[in-house]
Amino acid sequence: MLGEKKTVGSVLKEAGNWTLSLGRMVVLSLTDLITGRIAVNNLSGPVGIVSAISEASSLGLSSLLMLLALITINLGIFNLLPIPALDGGRLVFLIIEAIRRKPISQKYEIAINAAGFILLIGLMIFATFNDITKLIV
Repeated sequence: MLGEKKTVGSVLKEAGNWTLSLGRMVVLSLTDLITGRIAVNNLSGPVGIVSAISEASSLGLSSLLMLLALITINLGIFNLLPIPALDGGRLVFLIIEAIRRKPISQKYEIAINAAGFILLIGLMIFATFNDITKLIV
């Protein structure tokens, strides 16, 4: 892009390429986390995110914006995972209902979403504990 004239099209193309690149990085990192290639101790939660934002902001606006884009893409991809209580979990329910041609019992859907929510809260507690442990050490 250096020396190339900036047009709306070229800027949108560059932004799209960056978005795809960051999205690919998030998916690969998530895959490595699930398969055990990356230890779950590397998982960061709200405290770790605040620390990373603070560090990125000290490096300049460009670093801060790149981190914010990464966080946004990460949240979007995470939300699409087929975990109950997330949009991806809802999508799974809709696919099952389309295949069965009848709705899933509301009783089961509520129970499955509650279990997914408990799992997500547990993950958040684990990640927060992990962040605090890193700060203490």
